[in-house]
Amino acid sequence: MNNVLRKNYPELGEVKAPYVHSVKHGSTLYISGMTAFGTAAQNKGIAEQAEEIFSQIKKIISIEGSDFSALIKVTIFITSFEEIDELRKVLYRNYGDHLPASSLVEVSRLFSPDLSIEIEAIFGL
Repeated sequence: MNNVLRKNYPELGEVKAPYVHSVKHGSTLYISGMTAFGTAAQNKGIAEQAEEIFSQIKKIISIEGSDFSALIKVTIFITSFEEIDELRKVLYRNYGDHLPASSLVEVSRLFSPDLSIEIEAIFGL
């Protein structure tokens, strides 16, 4: 597959696991599940963690020469629905008028106990 580009972004820190931040295939950019791990938001509530994740995603998509208007799909994993109203506010604020297809899944835990949300995203470039 010559048209597959796997990429890490130094701006987001070093990846310490067997994955890359994004994979570009043709004109589609797949962003790995992003969390607030290693950031000031790591021990905060779901809204703060989500804002940090969207900040990371925006860095990636900006580096790739696009913006949130190209967002196609998100998959969101959360550890509890208790703060869903706060999360929805963050989602609406970040999506603006460009609502994506979306899946929201409650999971028993993420890889670190102080994380409450992980977001994957797909963009059309």
